[in-house]
Amino acid sequence: MLLFSAILMALTACGQRTDNALSNGGSVKNDEEADPFAGAISQPLIPGIYTADPSAHVFNDKIYIYPSHDINTGIPENDNGDHFAMKDYHVFSMDSLGGKVTDHGIALDVKDIPWAGRQLWAPDAAYKNGTYYLYFPLKDKQDIFRIGVATSKTPEGPFKAQSEPVKGSFSIDPAVFTDTDGISYMYFGGIWGGQLQKWENGKFNADGSKTDRNKDDEPALTPKVAKMSNDMLKFAEEPKDIVILDENRKVLKGGDHDKRFFEASWVHKYNGKYYFSYSTGDTHQICYAIGENPYGPFIYQGVILKPVVGWTSHHSIVEFKGIWLLFYHDTQLSNGKTYLRNVKVTELKYDAGGKIIPVDAYANK
Repeated sequence: MLLFSAILMALTACGQRTDNALSNGGSVKNDEEADPFAGAISQPLIPGIYTADPSAHVFNDKIYIYPSHDINTGIPENDNGDHFAMKDYHVFSMDSLGGKVTDHGIALDVKDIPWAGRQLWAPDAAYKNGTYYLYFPLKDKQDIFRIGVATSKTPEGPFKAQSEPVKGSFSIDPAVFTDTDGISYMYFGGIWGGQLQKWENGKFNADGSKTDRNKDDEPALTPKVAKMSNDMLKFAEEPKDIVILDENRKVLKGGDHDKRFFEASWVHKYNGKYYFSYSTGDTHQICYAIGENPYGPFIYQGVILKPVVGWTSHHSIVEFKGIWLLFYHDTQLSNGKTYLRNVKVTELKYDAGGKIIPVDAYANK
């Protein structure tokens, strides 16, 4: 604990370097009573640019972070997320907790993706067979979200995109989990702007569920999972539904906004159990459910991360040198602008029964 406290102090000091963020239009308040970030348990890891949706992995004994790259587009905010018009990805690395965060520059640009339309949203990464894989959601030329893949021989890239998206892919937020047997699975999906509700019948319907995206009295829309092929470039099977059950083992309903899935899938393994975590979207929580295998069903357990300042919440969980870490984002650098976010990290703890102890990002008030 003393070690991690020292690390957090170092990260806090690192996060005070806001000059570049201020030049991008952000500001920092000095009045702690008026500042919603005054009690922040951690500070922005990357003060130079706006970053979000952090996907963290340990490669070659370093932490690599694959986030979205927020930019100020001037597009009005709406429920479809048109204002999140990201154009490229940067990759970041840390040799140690509390150490320097290195920006490796642009790893992939939308202009270099042959099938690109617009909007590079939350990515993920994986490693297998001597190759690093960057998975990304992107609207194609018909404005339909698909999931693409790009490859590199180094974890920082640059990455070269495949000529077509993954066949059979749709929606957003790919998260690739590789089990101890070496088999990899992709989890994906997101409602509202993520278009998952438009695929209820297996085909894209532009008018699908336009006003009734998640019916309150019916089973909630489900995230998807598909086993990956050995070359990691395609699905080895048709995507399957991920069923999330409540504490009484009943399927979550669409109206249960505090528990049902919205977006931001992530899977990690702890003490032999599979932890499926996700964002509830409009109730702004990161929750989790536990299953016995990668396909579920997963039993709802509780909240991992309480709401952060900013409309969205998106996370990843990784173990590094014996410490479990929760990567997340809020909007501290931009003083609450929902579309200009920043990545943060804090320690994640479990109780003796394997339950995750909820994190309040502003507990130091």
